[in-house]
Amino acid sequence: MARRFQGDTLVIATHNRGKLDEFAALLAPYGVTVKSNTDFALPEPDETETTFVGNARIKALAAVAATGLPALADDSGIEVDGLGGAPGIHTADWAEGPGGRDFHRAMTRTWNALEAANAPYPRGARFCCTLVLAWPDGHEEVFEGVMPGEVVWPMRGVEGHGYDPIFQPQGYDVTFGEMAAEEKNRISHRARAVAKLVEGCFG
Repeated sequence: MARRFQGDTLVIATHNRGKLDEFAALLAPYGVTVKSNTDFALPEPDETETTFVGNARIKALAAVAATGLPALADDSGIEVDGLGGAPGIHTADWAEGPGGRDFHRAMTRTWNALEAANAPYPRGARFCCTLVLAWPDGHEEVFEGVMPGEVVWPMRGVEGHGYDPIFQPQGYDVTFGEMAAEEKNRISHRARAVAKLVEGCFG
């Protein structure tokens, strides 16, 4: 049995506004006030692990240590079959370059790599999300969600964030970038992980 969350404030260990908004919407029905790393002026810890769960744990524990509050961290990314699972934990890193983080650059890099590899169609991929909820007493719970689909080109849609405009989820003919936020939040990898979190700790 997962531990029940009894408090009213939860730190979402992120500086990503899009991610924070998603969590705020998903947890709103449970009366939880969410704060972010930005609210506490927390630095971004170095993500030195080689798995989603390892990096999520680093972020959660850093936020707990700095605030004394329970913290929820997410590590997520896209794994592309034709690239051997890349970019995976390096999903955000692929957006880095001159001028800062640019996901248009990351999506272009992903497609160019698939073209260079002559990857077969459909170009299967999955968005993965691992959540770690950590308490000040050291207890933690881990929840994972996966949304299978494929990488498509050209980019389609302006909704969402990150790689959403090139990811078409399984069973749909639109990309995450073309979906209304409410629809994406209902089916996404993060929604699937959060559903497990809610069932285990909030429901």
